[in-house]
Amino acid sequence: MAMAAAIVATMPALKYLIRITFTPPFPRKLQKFHSLASLSPNFTQEGPQQQRLEQEQQNQLTNNNTTSRSSSSTSYFPKRGQTLELVCESLAFKGKGVCKVAGTGFVVMCDRALPGERFIGRVTRRKGSYAEVTKVETITPHWDLIDAPCEYAPYCGGCKTQNLSYESQLRAKEQQVRELTIHVGKFSDKVPEFCSIMKPIVPCVIQFHYRNKMEFSFGSKKWLPKELLGEEQVGNEKYALGLHAPGFFDKVLNVDKCLLQSEPANTVLAAIQDCWRDSQFSLTPYDVHSHTGFLKHLMLRTGRNAETGLPELMVNFVTSSYKPELLKPLVEKISAIPEVVSIMNNVNTSVGNTSVEVLYKLIEDCAGLRGDGSQIVLDLFCGTGTIGLTLARRAKHVYGYEVVPQAISDAHRNAKLNRISNATFVQGDLNKIDESFGNNFPKPDVVISDPNRPGMHMKLLKFLIKLKAPRIVYVSCNPATCARDLDYLCHGVLSAEAPVRSLMFGIQ
Repeated sequence: MAMAAAIVATMPALKYLIRITFTPPFPRKLQKFHSLASLSPNFTQEGPQQQRLEQEQQNQLTNNNTTSRSSSSTSYFPKRGQTLELVCESLAFKGKGVCKVAGTGFVVMCDRALPGERFIGRVTRRKGSYAEVTKVETITPHWDLIDAPCEYAPYCGGCKTQNLSYESQLRAKEQQVRELTIHVGKFSDKVPEFCSIMKPIVPCVIQFHYRNKMEFSFGSKKWLPKELLGEEQVGNEKYALGLHAPGFFDKVLNVDKCLLQSEPANTVLAAIQDCWRDSQFSLTPYDVHSHTGFLKHLMLRTGRNAETGLPELMVNFVTSSYKPELLKPLVEKISAIPEVVSIMNNVNTSVGNTSVEVLYKLIEDCAGLRGDGSQIVLDLFCGTGTIGLTLARRAKHVYGYEVVPQAISDAHRNAKLNRISNATFVQGDLNKIDESFGNNFPKPDVVISDPNRPGMHMKLLKFLIKLKAPRIVYVSCNPATCARDLDYLCHGVLSAEAPVRSLMFGIQ
């Protein structure tokens, strides 16, 4: 779901400017060379700290919904396996429905339950101050019901709210950000200024075909819905190419078309689905249990030609070994598709668009550069440099830092392609900075930070507080860790540091 929300906050004695945006990432304004290098595990894996944060966030959401419980309900807890009639009241982060047990106020969470829906749920487990249930039967449908445009929506875990109107999805996202700002970011909604914090959420112009990259998995075990489990699957019929079924690492839901990716990407997917199971090609999917098989993943990346604006497609076959002769039939077939401009084969790897133009415009607005070429920009977690390069023409100099060496190499190439000479990109792990960090660049006027889901390391947070840059723009893909970092930056770390004066936060 692509969307954007904006927040502007003014608090006593300090001034905060916070922007929160939801949108699929992929820059289009610049010519780009994209890195295929895998990110460091420190950047891509959600460790115990992230899990604890999400648990705390979930507890905060449920606590907020249970403040009106009566004293007689505090000891109530449904038993595992018990069935309950419930009504979904709202959506929590990651799309789970928030419900209350009638007469008690006890909160339960249900996957795929939507606001207004009355249903029968079975209790599956207890988690902290709430319980989780599985939907057994819908009694009456949810509010703002629409027909899901994707045939896989009832089974695929990627688009759980497709049968909820887009306007309702926007309202739910906006409410989630509000709750996180209050409960995790620790901004009080009791002060008069808080009513002016939340700006209207910015909807995405397009709701489908916006993703620049999709990765599909080959599997030796096709996932089937309950109504088809009795059908016998023999030989290659058991094979699948698609997305992992929710809760199964070894079963794949076969997908012939995905509404999130571009139409040219769907054309390539259909072409491969049409022939890869043919026994004459001797192609086998990788089996995660036996560690045998050849095909592991199919990655499709869509970009646009900077001069013509037409879509271009990169196809990447991820295989367990290097046997290019096996891929030859597939390569020959998809080479006939005009949009395919490159085909790659990665071996033994581990198991864009209009919306981004909106995001980059918001970042530029938040940065507030004067445009006279006198200001310094520090671009943290810069990746291939696209955000910093977007700002370079209005800045004196841009300094970018990124942990992935190939991404830094691509950032240099992007600068050269776009004839930008006032940008310096440095490879380094921002989770391991020391006291010397900051000695190699002048004090920045604007800091851009675009971390991965785990957010920023405490060392970096303390550096930014000590730096006292006039303005920070924080772009995030996780509202929970963004709210946590917002608390540290705005309110200080253990009251030992003074908070920064002006902050802008963006959540993709």
